[in-house]
Amino acid sequence: MRRMLAGSSAALALVAAGVGVAAAGGRDETAAQRKPIRLEVSDLFIEVNATDGDAGLQMNVDGEDWSRLALRDPSGRTLTNVGARGRLGGYGLTELSFESSEPPFSEVPFRRFKTRFPEGRYRFRGTTVEGRRLVGSDRLTHRIPAAPKVLAPVEDAVVDPAGAVVRWEPVTRPRGIRIVRYIVTVTEAATERDLNIELGPDTRSATVPPGFLVGGRKYAVEVVVRASSGNQTITEVPFRTRG
Repeated sequence: MRRMLAGSSAALALVAAGVGVAAAGGRDETAAQRKPIRLEVSDLFIEVNATDGDAGLQMNVDGEDWSRLALRDPSGRTLTNVGARGRLGGYGLTELSFESSEPPFSEVPFRRFKTRFPEGRYRFRGTTVEGRRLVGSDRLTHRIPAAPKVLAPVEDAVVDPAGAVVRWEPVTRPRGIRIVRYIVTVTEAATERDLNIELGPDTRSATVPPGFLVGGRKYAVEVVVRASSGNQTITEVPFRTRG
């Protein structure tokens, strides 16, 4: 009988130890669940169109499927608050991009734009569909790269559709700005069919692939320069192809 009691005590000790491990594991799991999940992408930047004379705020986010996501400015003011639950039948969102309206500088001078969207750390705060906190941030700066000077084609030029080359001068202003890429976009006016080419910071030209341009059509080329801060500036030039 004593031996049975001793065995029972040993079994109880093992059970108690197992309960202790489970409890500890439960605490660890709870702590992990309380830890917020960071967005994989939280990109906020200013785009200036030097040709049209306007500016807009743009945002790109990507992360765990979420039911709510808000963007707050450096003072804590909420700029956007998007909710997905109830509209997608239980599904969450994973990616989101937006672009603000772009009134011309004649209506909203750039100084007013900068007052509305001050420099500083902007924070993303949300909730995943499982109830976890979702966080991210990006720093907005008002240092904007100068407009690219497009050397070819010149405005309203007539170009050979089989051998069009876009050329531009390197952007070096404002002083100390670091350029990370150029983006060339060629768009057909009538159909809006477009071609996008991403290029490195040392590139000064891009060849339009043969077959993209059609003779006797109107087009526009955009050269976009993007800085390390994410801010970018566009120069747009209209041209047409030889028929």
